[in-house]
Amino acid sequence: MMKFSILTLGCKVNQAESDVIEGNLIKSGYSVVPLSRQPDYCIVNTCSVTKKSDYQSRQLIRRAVRASAHVIVTGCYAQLRPEDIRKINRDIHIVKNNNKYSIINIIDHEARELSLSYSSKSRPSIKVQDGCNYACSYCIVPKARGRAQSIQSGIVVDQILNLEAQGYSEIVLTGIHLGSYGQDLNPKQKLSDLIETILNKTKIRRIRLSSIGVNEIDNRIVELLQETRICKHLHVPLQSGNDMILKRMNRLYDATSYLERISTVIVKNPDIAIGTDVIVGFPGEDDQAFLKTRDLIVEIPSSYLHIFPFSSRPGTAASRMIDQVEVAVKKKRHDVLNLLNNAKKTAYMSSQINKTLEIVVEDEDPDQGMVGTSSNYLKIRVRSREYPRKSLVTVSIAGRAGDALMGVPVEKL
Repeated sequence: MMKFSILTLGCKVNQAESDVIEGNLIKSGYSVVPLSRQPDYCIVNTCSVTKKSDYQSRQLIRRAVRASAHVIVTGCYAQLRPEDIRKINRDIHIVKNNNKYSIINIIDHEARELSLSYSSKSRPSIKVQDGCNYACSYCIVPKARGRAQSIQSGIVVDQILNLEAQGYSEIVLTGIHLGSYGQDLNPKQKLSDLIETILNKTKIRRIRLSSIGVNEIDNRIVELLQETRICKHLHVPLQSGNDMILKRMNRLYDATSYLERISTVIVKNPDIAIGTDVIVGFPGEDDQAFLKTRDLIVEIPSSYLHIFPFSSRPGTAASRMIDQVEVAVKKKRHDVLNLLNNAKKTAYMSSQINKTLEIVVEDEDPDQGMVGTSSNYLKIRVRSREYPRKSLVTVSIAGRAGDALMGVPVEKL
């Protein structure tokens, strides 16, 4: 049996695409193995959102070259820096983002019908949209992914029905710019239309949204979040709490409108988890601008932050701005927000103690039994191995242990 490995960096869209490649190769009789098993083929699905992502991509490619007979590299780093990859090894096969699924045919020449309904994870990501028409001054992704393109709702529904039949309890709707879903379709649709279609045409127990822009959380989305099958969790990038910096970033909102929209969501959905992204050290961010960001984050009822020191991407408008911030200053600001992040996570997790939550079982936990994820995006450890992966289990939250909560199955009470 031919063996292959697939190594994935970056966003949930990359993860969803890797799942499709992996699932189709398994269906064709290939065996997925770790690199240590010296696969016949290794696929590296790369990321280029930051300098660190570029570095990690190169490291994975070098590992793949040492371990595998044939290496195929795709993803955003491969799209933007193919010449750098050829310097590592000229025999590497580079595949562009828009042709990623051709990797299946490169390895298996007899592959025919593409299957989209496979995931090695308990909560599969479903790509419903690709590309982005926006021009955030720091972001290289539109150059790597192209213009926004949506997947027809019928294809999405069929994929979910197939996953549902395989026993999955939750799916994650993902896209490069998820909130723009349907604007390129004829007739035009909205993300809320897709969600309603999934609610009406499937019985999947939980539907989660990945990252969504604050301007795309319309009143219908706020209402749909009250549906029991929609996960009580939104990830809404902020990037900065200073209006001048937001304008330089080409973000199409200001700090006040962001806070007002999040507040509206919280009023309608009081226990919802709100996550966000923040960039520290963007060109022109002085101490006063940073303090505005810090103060806004204090005010926002978020449950966690993803904090990124600004990473200059060649070819972006931000990379050409003259007032760059020193590395040491970016690190200091990162540390300030990370302390705030830890406090917010702890407070939100503690607020869930003695509540009843439903988790999707994801993995066995060596110490406690099993671990799963709640609707409001919390990791819950349970001292039991009675429940299979992908199953939905109701637990009572008994306490906190580090970055996770401890749950007791309600049936055991």
